[in-house]
Amino acid sequence: MGILEAILLTVITAATPLVLASIGELVTERAGVLNLGVEGMMIMGAVLAFAATQATGSPYVGILAGIAGGALFSLLFGFLTLTLVANQVATGLALTILGLGLSGQIGEPYVGMSGTKLPQIAIPLLSDIPYLGPILFKQDLIFYISIALVVGVNWFLFRSRAGLKMRAIGDNHASAHALGIGVIRTRYLAVLFGGACAGLAGAQLSLVYTPQWVENMSAGRGWIALALVVFASWRPWRVLAGGYLFGFVSISQLHAQALGLGIPSQFLSALPYLATVVVLVLISHNRRMTLVNTPASLGRPFVPDR
Repeated sequence: MGILEAILLTVITAATPLVLASIGELVTERAGVLNLGVEGMMIMGAVLAFAATQATGSPYVGILAGIAGGALFSLLFGFLTLTLVANQVATGLALTILGLGLSGQIGEPYVGMSGTKLPQIAIPLLSDIPYLGPILFKQDLIFYISIALVVGVNWFLFRSRAGLKMRAIGDNHASAHALGIGVIRTRYLAVLFGGACAGLAGAQLSLVYTPQWVENMSAGRGWIALALVVFASWRPWRVLAGGYLFGFVSISQLHAQALGLGIPSQFLSALPYLATVVVLVLISHNRRMTLVNTPASLGRPFVPDR
């Protein structure tokens, strides 16, 4: 049971940033905005969280800095695409490139430094449950936030009036505007939320997953998160399940190498990205389901009548 518990704990740690980044992007896309800059926002969240933790000694301040970094980057994306009506795809790609370069510049003084790991929080009584207690109820704050966000987003989108308005904007922004719904304002809020979640995912990488700063430590997780949203058909609970599936694939390479299996390490390292390609190919074969669930105005600019 000790080995199984260790595997499950590493799966949770690997899956949490994917769930956070994906749930933020899901809300963004539900509002009809396609933000391909998730990778850039994640890496900025990671470097700012680590830098703030080193400056203050508190990983909780680092969490706030990571969230703020991702949110500010997303506001830049929102200004360019929603106010200046720039192309969303090109802007998102530029945001990723900018984030990777800027994070390397900011994080240069912190390379090689040992970080402060976010402490675990044991929930009284629940953490004493045999087997499940240490796995689910003795985790760090970011894990608990990720589960709460999935529950909250699911309720918001399908049980609240504001969530209904957001989905209406994603389905047909022109009709929503005609009904008096503030399309630009709602999209700004959705983009801001997505950036904050991506920044929090980055903070998890530098404060929990690997408590140190390594250039480009997001390692393509932002792109996996984008694929995960499509894989989940824009449903929060499916994002949670898919995130843990991808998390399992990500850490399976480590355990396979530890067991001494005769598989090239390069192939094992490529497994998460290979799984992403396979999932996208399978989704493309089920085009009907994808087209039904995709927000109709996804990626389409909206210019209100003056």
